[in-house]
Amino acid sequence: MTGRSQDWRPAATRRVLEARAELYGSIRAFFAARGVLEVETPILSRHATVDRHIDSFATTDGRWLHTSPEFAMKRLLAAGSGPIWQIAKVFRIDEQGRHHNPEFSMLEWYRPGLDHHALMDEVAALLAHCGIAQRCERTSYREAFVRHAGIDPWTDEAPRLRAALRERGIAEPQGLSSDELSDRDFWLDLWMSLVVGPALGGDAPVFVHDYPASQAALARVRPGTPPVAERFELFWHGIELANGFHELTDAAEQRQRFEDDQAWRAARGRTVPPYDRQLVEALQSGMPDCAGVALGLDRLLMLTLGLTSIDQTLSFPADRA
Repeated sequence: MTGRSQDWRPAATRRVLEARAELYGSIRAFFAARGVLEVETPILSRHATVDRHIDSFATTDGRWLHTSPEFAMKRLLAAGSGPIWQIAKVFRIDEQGRHHNPEFSMLEWYRPGLDHHALMDEVAALLAHCGIAQRCERTSYREAFVRHAGIDPWTDEAPRLRAALRERGIAEPQGLSSDELSDRDFWLDLWMSLVVGPALGGDAPVFVHDYPASQAALARVRPGTPPVAERFELFWHGIELANGFHELTDAAEQRQRFEDDQAWRAARGRTVPPYDRQLVEALQSGMPDCAGVALGLDRLLMLTLGLTSIDQTLSFPADRA
């Protein structure tokens, strides 16, 4: 017969499937040698992230598929688990593209006693152990913007950030609200995604660290002028691979950030999921000072093998699942 759909066939070749298995084996060996415990946490929960930039899948019974195992892993840390790691399937509402699939594989781990700089060392050691990259570079968020965009993310305000984007001939998104037009972080995120990020990591993976305090997410903020969020992201060939924090352990501050994010989403007509009150309770009980990081394994595999799309790393991407 002719004209029959080939959607039943896997997108990944046998060689890619073998490379994934080898990568996972190397990861397990790396953490076993360092005494880091492998754990497993639920993917279905009564709560969800309220992050302003991430949307969760809801189930028909009112629960949510997790976008990261972070909250459950932090509850384990508060219960005394010690250093832990896991490879998890995570889910985020996002259109499918070269670097995105609604379901993807994430490596996440937490190290009590480390800050974000020490955790960057460990991420680099993991990449070297897996034969992926023998060296990594580092730059601060401000240094990256000054070098690759010619703007200062600490001092340039929204009108200047918007005008500088136009000067480069880059069209801004249509239909922006008045809030977005005046939001410095909106424009900084746009600069990062369109200009700064794509320029990073051409020669070697590069860590971008010490973000504006307004972009702390779940990281702690270091006082100063200006205050700095103790977090990092890892870029390679212009693609973001990892996001790490010197973790926030203050329960009251965590609750306030959750509530602020819920208010932000509600004001814009976005879905407002329930935040994780059990995480707040865990922080109240006392979570150890630690650093944590999430690393996208599909993107890492894509870059390691020189592929052009993460679909090529997946047995069945969204349009074949």
